[in-house]
Amino acid sequence: MSNPFGTVPSEAILAGEATDAYFERTRATLEHADKNPHVVAEVTADQFPTGSFDVFTGIKDIATLFEGRNVDIDALPDGQLFDGGPVCRIEGPYLEFAELETSLLGFLSQPSGFATAALEARLAAPDSLVLSFGARHVHPSIASTVERAALLAGLDGFSHVAAGEILDREAGGTMPHALMFCFGEGNQAEAWTAFDEAVGADVPRIALVDTFWDEKSESLLAAETLGDDLDGVRIDTTGSRRGDFRHIIREVRWELDARDREDVDIFCSGGLGPDTIRPLRDVADGFGVGSHITSADSVDFSLDIVEIEDEPISKRGKLSGVKDVYRTPEGGHHVALADREGPSEGDSLLEPLIRDGDIVREFDLEEASERCLEDAEAVGFDDSTA
Repeated sequence: MSNPFGTVPSEAILAGEATDAYFERTRATLEHADKNPHVVAEVTADQFPTGSFDVFTGIKDIATLFEGRNVDIDALPDGQLFDGGPVCRIEGPYLEFAELETSLLGFLSQPSGFATAALEARLAAPDSLVLSFGARHVHPSIASTVERAALLAGLDGFSHVAAGEILDREAGGTMPHALMFCFGEGNQAEAWTAFDEAVGADVPRIALVDTFWDEKSESLLAAETLGDDLDGVRIDTTGSRRGDFRHIIREVRWELDARDREDVDIFCSGGLGPDTIRPLRDVADGFGVGSHITSADSVDFSLDIVEIEDEPISKRGKLSGVKDVYRTPEGGHHVALADREGPSEGDSLLEPLIRDGDIVREFDLEEASERCLEDAEAVGFDDSTA
């Protein structure tokens, strides 16, 4: 069986078969009528700025999707923040890309939502270790999409092994509760010792300390068991049993410090998001964030023709004419017609991506991440979510 999990293969996506049926009927109708107009289409979420920024990503997949097609594409750089107006502009004969609209929007909408949520988590604890633990909440086929979005937004790592192979990054993580169950209550020390003996020296010794007893007791037992080899403890207690999480962490920190174990870090996980991270960032050393990223709403992008045969056009509720978007010196996002003068000292954000079917841009995740974090500071993204 060539496709045991029933996922849409990449060949179908590239061929334009991963599409909505009405695009196939549109092609049949236009070919029957011998029509294939030259158009300009734009991908937008909001027409005008709303004051709420999102992260733009997924553009590398768009380049792959359109490579070899007789079109020109301009788009925001990977990791750029945007607030209204076009993030991507396509120009060419309409039938060159009609069926690609469905995949194009999917490649942009969900990853941009993941990255925006990950940026919220990153900025909630800017000086802490923050890892992505959310791959278990999505279909395995898109795990690398989640983890790449997390890295782009500045997270320090992730847990998914296969995604790491795709992204050329080492996945991180130590032990689940299942490991502790296999040794049984009262045998926590045996479990931690076996882990220490079994895994490579490059793996941090982070003991899970909330399985059977209270967090303080297990943390002290882990410190006693592993001695100086213990790098940290992880508290993953579900919210329904957590109580005052900040107080628990402070108590664990106090008791470790009282035994001269200031070197032991405290790592927290379990349903965390920006609102729960902020009150903990001064008492915990790191956080694992999962569902906040993977349950993020997709950015509601749409593709609309705005010019046909050099004449502006739009449906009701949308803006006709080819547009450009700018970052102003004050960090604002400005939308204007492309043939008009932009704001004074504003920087145009749309850059060439495809020219005559050739990809004319290189993609670097490190650069995209730097761009994302710098732009977040420029537009005051943290202020808008605090």
